[in-house]
Formats: sequence, structure tokens, C-alpha cells
Amino acid sequence: MTAERAPSGATGRIHGGEVLGNYGHSSPVGGPRIPKYYKLKELLIELTQSLAPGSPLPPERTLAERYGTSRTTVRQALAELVVEGRLNRIQGKGTFVAKPKVAHELQLMGYTEDMRHHGLHPETRILDIDYVSADERLAARLAIRPGGRVLRIHRLRFADGQTMSVDTSHLPARRFPGLRKELPRHLSLYQTLSTAYDVHLHEAEETIETVLATPHDAQLLGVDVGLPMLLLSRHSFDASGEPVEWAQSLYRGDRYKFVTRLRRPSTPAG
Repeated sequence: MTAERAPSGATGRIHGGEVLGNYGHSSPVGGPRIPKYYKLKELLIELTQSLAPGSPLPPERTLAERYGTSRTTVRQALAELVVEGRLNRIQGKGTFVAKPKVAHELQLMGYTEDMRHHGLHPETRILDIDYVSADERLAARLAIRPGGRVLRIHRLRFADGQTMSVDTSHLPARRFPGLRKELPRHLSLYQTLSTAYDVHLHEAEETIETVLATPHDAQLLGVDVGLPMLLLSRHSFDASGEPVEWAQSLYRGDRYKFVTRLRRPSTPAG
């Protein structure tokens, strides 16, 4: 059977662990052998770069025939591209070229303001608002006594209709009476704090780490279990240094990336 011709110059077939054609290359002598799926992945990246976001990719069988490889190899290459955010897989519909990742600048800004800054339409679905008792660690973060009342806000975030993150915020209930009723009246939590309580965030400590999507998080965000996620933990303070919020946000690693500007200290050491 003659393989179909790949569009936009993405020609080449995979045989014996090497990619032939316009993309022919092999590992250096004595170097590690490059897996078939990785070479195919490079071909598929070239293909997706020639397509507009939202464009469908051919089915696995078609790709296997086009590049002269197995469907298992195709499936592995596609899976990595989905994890990296280059492709978007929709159950029952197929695989599509993903939109570029949202570049989030590391600054003290609320989700709604951040998405609008990037020209995206933000939406928030409140999953749950309830009161919990602070354990010792949470009490220390919010400068309240252990067992003190804390308002916990659980929200699902969207941008242009696509799920982006799951957020959980904790605030001292005594400082913000009636916040559970006030929040739905405003566009964002930070706007609510500013408008209803005259509390303005001044600084925050934020950490970023990678985690894998749990079954619960995967269901909420519409992703595969085990997809790499970005976990942001933010400890926010007002101008007087009093803690306002302890929040954790779980962002889709395939839709989000973080950008910051680095400067050398005025008196560098070493």
C-alpha cells in the first residue's frame, strides 16, 4: 500500500528506527538510539505548526499509513503532544491542534483580571462555599487561633469557554463577615475584598510545583488522569502585613505557562 502524502512538506516514513525523507536523521555514532515515536513526534510537530488552532488531525490509522509506522507508535507520539499542550484530545471527536498556552506573568493579580489582560473571556463557577475549622498550619497562615472559623471557596475557572484551573481559597471568616453572600455579587474575589471590605492585597508569596491530575481533578477539568498540572500556592497580605488569603490553584499544564522577568542584584555575589 502506498502511504498518503503528508501536507505542508511533512513527508518521510519511519523504518528501522530511522526517519527517512526530508526529515532524515539518525543518532550520532555511539549515541543513544532515538525511539521511533520521538522521531514521529517531531514530524507531527512540524505538521501542527502548519495548521491553525482547532484544526483536526487525521485519525491514528491514517497517520500510521502516512508515516509507515504502527498505530502504537502514533498513539504514543500523540499522547506526549497532548501532555505538552500542542494537541487537544476530545473524547468521541478526535485530536485537534491546541491553542497557544496562556502566558501568565508572575504578579499579584486576580484570575479575572489576568485573563482579561490576555484578551480572554474569563468565567468562574463556584463549586462550593463553606466554613471549616482551621488546623494549626492553616491557623498560622491566617493569623487566627487553631479551630477558628475559616471561609473556604472552591471554584472552577474557564477562559473562552475552556477549563483552566481549580482554585481553593481560605480567608478568616471573622474578618470578612457576610463574604459568602457578597462574592456572587461581584466579578472576582479580589474585587469583592476591595469593594465590600476596603481590603487591598499588597504582596504575596507564591510557590509553583508540578503534580499529576487526580481522578477528581481530571473530571472537573476534562483532562486525562495523570496529566501534569501546575500547582500554585499563594499566601497574600495587605499593606499592614496582615494575612488575607491562603489559596491553592491547580492549572492545566497543557494550557498554561508562567513568565517572569529576572534582574541581577545590584551587588551580585561571586
